Amino acid sequence: PLEALMGFVLLTATVSWVLEIYPTLTRRRVLAIRLALLDRSDPSVRQLDCAAGASLLESLATEVAHVRIDFTQYAEAYYFHDGDDHSSLAATIGYAAHLAHLGQAARRADVRLMATLLAGALEDLATILDQRFLHTDGTPAEVFAAYAADHGRALTEA
Repeated sequence: PLEALMGFVLLTATVSWVLEIYPTLTRRRVLAIRLALLDRSDPSVRQLDCAAGASLLESLATEVAHVRIDFTQYAEAYYFHDGDDHSSLAATIGYAAHLAHLGQAARRADVRLMATLLAGALEDLATILDQRFLHTDGTPAEVFAAYAADHGRALTEA
């Protein structure tokens, strides 16, 4: 009976862990795909310089913050490699930095503010990745390049 109970406990723990880690991986892949689609559409500063651009940058900052929290709470998620560059955050995170840079060149104050917010979220993510996994002591761009290399990807930048 003790072996049966231990087997049931281990099975339950394994299923619970999979159910907890799956949303983490999904959020990361959704952000990666969104960044890949944005990269393909290649918005200009002029296209971002509107209320929709501010909203886009804000939502990206929120998603990056979620991914940062996921890496903090579920460190093992770092070691899950994604199938292709289109859904790999390691490959696409550099484009988020490019969008933040574009937004900071906008004329509208709300777009510049949201771009600064995105840049800050990316710096926080880079700090977590560097402290917990990469240990480069580099800039966010260097950390993201190391993250891409560690996952066998080329970093997408503009």
